[in-house]
Amino acid sequence: MNKVLIAPRKYVQGRNVLHEAGGLIGALGQKVMVLWDAKVKGIVGPTLLGSLEQAGVKVADVDFKGDSTKAEAERVAEIIKAEQAEVAIGVGGGKVLDTAKAAAATTGAKVVTCPTIASNDSPTSSYTVWYDEEGNCMGFESWGVNPDLVLVDTQVIANGPVEAFVAGMGDALGTWVEADACFKTRAPNLAGGTATMAARAIAELCYNVLIEHGIEAKRAVEQNLVTPAVEKVVEANVLLSGLGFESGGVATAHMVANCLPSFPECHGLMHGHEVGFGVITQLCLDDDLDVDLMHDIVDFEIAIGLPVTFADIGLEGVDRERLKTIGDICGGEGSLCANHPFPVTSDDIVTALLAADALGNERKALFELG
Repeated sequence: MNKVLIAPRKYVQGRNVLHEAGGLIGALGQKVMVLWDAKVKGIVGPTLLGSLEQAGVKVADVDFKGDSTKAEAERVAEIIKAEQAEVAIGVGGGKVLDTAKAAAATTGAKVVTCPTIASNDSPTSSYTVWYDEEGNCMGFESWGVNPDLVLVDTQVIANGPVEAFVAGMGDALGTWVEADACFKTRAPNLAGGTATMAARAIAELCYNVLIEHGIEAKRAVEQNLVTPAVEKVVEANVLLSGLGFESGGVATAHMVANCLPSFPECHGLMHGHEVGFGVITQLCLDDDLDVDLMHDIVDFEIAIGLPVTFADIGLEGVDRERLKTIGDICGGEGSLCANHPFPVTSDDIVTALLAADALGNERKALFELG
């Protein structure tokens, strides 16, 4: 199998970079569709629209309906066609960006992603994660190409919810853990091949940046400050994680995360929170993992506020029989859990979930004792 790495055409990150959006986006097309919700528009609308107007770009302003469903993507695609927009711009969180990518793919428009929170690695990827009308994850789909431009204003990120920033670290934390598992078996990545040396190095760098700068970056974001640590962690959450997961490969952490939304109690979680707990589950599944490294990762999650127990994700007291729903999917045919260098059964996953909860509770107790 060939080694394959895919990436966005251009990535631009910096404090107040939205002021430069007109020139950057105008180079891609003079008619654009902007997809966002009212809250996001209220925060960044004046800056983005002002910059586009100054560059002479014509804008079709579209309200996002709340979830990345296929029906929503089809609705937005019809607007792109009706407005003859050359560029689809998604502004906001992952579901908005994923919808813009899907709508653009069916119309031939170019794609710009502009995340207002660094909560996941959607901005750089070629994928859309699909949900149904009830908020259940229905799988994911690649459009074969990555965004033409990823525009990340770090001041906007720092002004956003700290919880979202932490969730982004949870999503990014799985990057190296999962890519390393895939490399051991030369498992296929999501780019249509196996990992390059570059993808592996990016995934490992992502992990190292989080561990070294994550706590400091969270403290700065709590004060709405853009510090060097914030710049580094935003890059890890968005760019390094995005390239690392797509061109490095994914495994149990994301498989578990994609199953958790099927529990109503978990609907309030962000994707990165789910991945954070999935990471611990994967660690408890792997018989070749260094115990000290396992403890370091769990302790880091506790320090930044990621969920590490069933109680943290709304499933306190959940029994083995109910967890079998996750186990059967993860241990079934076509599961990403097959990317490990050992067989993974439904029972293995349920056992790992229970072990993750026990480990999380133990490390939290030690953390509280100081």
